[in-house]
Amino acid sequence: MKIKADAKNKVAFNNKVDFCIGTGRMGLALQKEYYEELKFTQEHIGFSFIRGHGLFTDDMAIFQCFDFDGVRRIEYNYTYLDRVLDMYRSLGIAPFFELGFMPKKMASGEQTIFYWKGNTTPPKDYKEWADMISAMLQHCIDRYGEQVYDWPIEVWNEPNLPGFWKGADMKEYFKLFEVSYKAVKRVSKRFKVGGPAVCGIRDEFWIRSFLDFCLKKKLKPDFVTRHHYTTEMPERAGHYGYQILSLPEFGFANLKTSRDAIDSYPEFKGLPIHITEFNTSYIPNNPIHDTNINAAYLAQQLSRLGDVNESYSYWTFGDVFEEQGVPFSQFHGGFGLVAHHCIPKPTFWSFAFFKKLKNFGEKCIYRDDGAVIVTDGKGGFAGVTWNLSDKDSVVDIELTGKAAKGDKYTLITETVDEKVCNPLKIWHDLGEPKYPSDAEVEVIKSGSNPLVESETLEAAAGGKIDLKFNLVRFGVKYFTVKPLVFVGDAGYDYKKIEDVSLTDLRNPKKAAARKAEEEKKAKEAFKKFQEMAKKGIKPPFPGAPAALVKEAKKPATGKEAAKKK
Repeated sequence: MKIKADAKNKVAFNNKVDFCIGTGRMGLALQKEYYEELKFTQEHIGFSFIRGHGLFTDDMAIFQCFDFDGVRRIEYNYTYLDRVLDMYRSLGIAPFFELGFMPKKMASGEQTIFYWKGNTTPPKDYKEWADMISAMLQHCIDRYGEQVYDWPIEVWNEPNLPGFWKGADMKEYFKLFEVSYKAVKRVSKRFKVGGPAVCGIRDEFWIRSFLDFCLKKKLKPDFVTRHHYTTEMPERAGHYGYQILSLPEFGFANLKTSRDAIDSYPEFKGLPIHITEFNTSYIPNNPIHDTNINAAYLAQQLSRLGDVNESYSYWTFGDVFEEQGVPFSQFHGGFGLVAHHCIPKPTFWSFAFFKKLKNFGEKCIYRDDGAVIVTDGKGGFAGVTWNLSDKDSVVDIELTGKAAKGDKYTLITETVDEKVCNPLKIWHDLGEPKYPSDAEVEVIKSGSNPLVESETLEAAAGGKIDLKFNLVRFGVKYFTVKPLVFVGDAGYDYKKIEDVSLTDLRNPKKAAARKAEEEKKAKEAFKKFQEMAKKGIKPPFPGAPAALVKEAKKPATGKEAAKKK
């Protein structure tokens, strides 16, 4: 692959890698491992929002309904909500609220989904549902102030699937959306509300029908939401599912249909699209999530998802996740960027690299299906390149900027591939321990970070800077090229360390001859000392060994001092 990137270029690139991240249901945020994995993620990447299921499920205990003195009473309990939101805020992240699922005592039916039994039926009383939403938002405003108005709100999750919404009843979902929308806006019109949060089944039909309904009801959604997964139906084997990865172009084309559908309505043209879930596989037990294949595939996704979408939220940040039950093993194909024991998977670094790219400079000067390069406007460059192939490749990059011939630059690379950053393979080679010991965890962790390398470059004629990388199959590499500013310290010579230290190791014969010559001189000096001693002459004298000179110069003590007197 050959790339030419000029700092004068300007290429469109909407890098929203850090806008939002997915999570398992909200109640899991009360677990210690959940907190540690999210903290690790925030320290290395730093997302603005977090979105997941289960805001109103019974384990969060918000909706309380009971009889008191023969009167039905409704109360709201925000104990756990406050704990979760306080923790989120301490880590610099805010909720992207998903309004769902249905509290059991409010639900019109018994249908549930997942191991934790989220109720997916409509409310039996829509007024109670609306009041609960309004009260929850008002509580957040009272507790957290103005920032709450910036927290996006999505109504439900994947209502076009019968498992997530009883019967995939479109008409009933639209009613839920209207009631929810109005419940939010009556608290404040400053809140931004959207839907319909559909996945890739009849998604265009659902989005168009949703917009038709909004027009009819004179509702003005602030954004549209949908999901994006890129695998075929799973082949089941034991606890796991294996799926064919779709060609990336198929998924990008599908996303474009949503953009085109929205823009076909003059009233909604340009309305932002938030992808509130995306990943390769849509099941939480596909081992591909733990691989370098996933990292390379997602690198390409991150380079293009912003083309027609306002944001895109990876599903999920960590492996504390229980849709199909408590995970059976250390690595189990979980959605997370981070595995148990805070072990980053290869895909974690794809996100970290794109975040570094964003922080380095927002002016993109090159982008294709194998690389993205930006400049900081000060003579520096940064880029991410990936190899979405099962064959090794070579990447040649020619950078043109402010350099003059002979200018020195520092190249730093961080590499993630199957050879240098592959915790899954280490775990496999250890015998795939389901519950690894502390020592095994440390070994796995030691192989879970990028390989960092450096080099000094010199600009060629025309100020061009040439880079050449070997990129093994499914490898991802982040690089920076910055003008070299040499500081140094008096007497410190990096090259001299090796030149002096390795003098003998590089030429053993010469070292042996030098050693023999030194021993010969020492013998001659000692012989001379003996001769002078016989004459009663003490050191120092020409040719005397240093040790003897030092001994002779010591002040006389005791009997020797008296004798000398």
